[in-house]
Amino acid sequence: MIEAIAVKRKHYDLSSTLPFFVFHALVLLTLTVPFRLSLLAWLVGSYALRMFGVTGGYHRYFSHRSYKLNRFWQFCMAFLAQTSNQKGVLWWAAHHRDHHLHSDQKADLHSPVHEGFWWSHLGWILSDEYDTYDAQRIADFSRYPELRLLSRLHLLPGILYGAAIYVIGGWGAFVWGFIVATVLLYHGTFLINSLSHIWGTRRFPTPDESRNNFLLAVVTLGEGWHNNHHHYMSSVRQGIRWWEIDVTYYVLRALSWVGIARDLRPFPLQDTAGERAA
Repeated sequence: MIEAIAVKRKHYDLSSTLPFFVFHALVLLTLTVPFRLSLLAWLVGSYALRMFGVTGGYHRYFSHRSYKLNRFWQFCMAFLAQTSNQKGVLWWAAHHRDHHLHSDQKADLHSPVHEGFWWSHLGWILSDEYDTYDAQRIADFSRYPELRLLSRLHLLPGILYGAAIYVIGGWGAFVWGFIVATVLLYHGTFLINSLSHIWGTRRFPTPDESRNNFLLAVVTLGEGWHNNHHHYMSSVRQGIRWWEIDVTYYVLRALSWVGIARDLRPFPLQDTAGERAA
């Protein structure tokens, strides 16, 4: 019975998969825009801002509660996270908590160890098997009506964000700063699911196959220190050595200096070989 529950249906609904691939095809609109260096600034800035929304918001705040925000900043973080077009904040966090509960077991939503690269990278998101989520898994945040509303209107933040880029920067900024940046953001995020459990080094003997990877950490502002994270998932800090780049942690530290982020949860002192905690 348990094994049957763990079997993935892997059924894809055209109404959800087609828009995803059409959005990728829109990258060809770059051919309509004369290239200039300012477009790269739009691309990098938009990617980094929203990647922080994914890593600092979806992941470290809503999934793991590794620091605290007041209700206003909590909503702002949720809105920023959803400009990434990666579904609602409650959906994202609930499924991520399930991933940690069953990490690299058969019941894991997106383990590359059992299901391969395609499923862990894209398949599980495009499949209609996980369109809904267990509200009890995320009951601590689903009690807020504004977050429930935002999750239901999960496309709205991305639409407003794209419209704002167009109004401020014009067509070229929209193409590079929204369309191209969004596609890269998709795959930068998804690489943590598909590669960080099969490619890299293991500092801690966790019960799963999580691994640390410098390149993935650069691409995802610090999420590539995945073995560190799975060893102690509640820490706001994932890069625990001085050379382990963790831009998300640096930004959250800066936000704590101005009183926005509070009570940052440190990595255990005994695991940092004498390094200062957060």
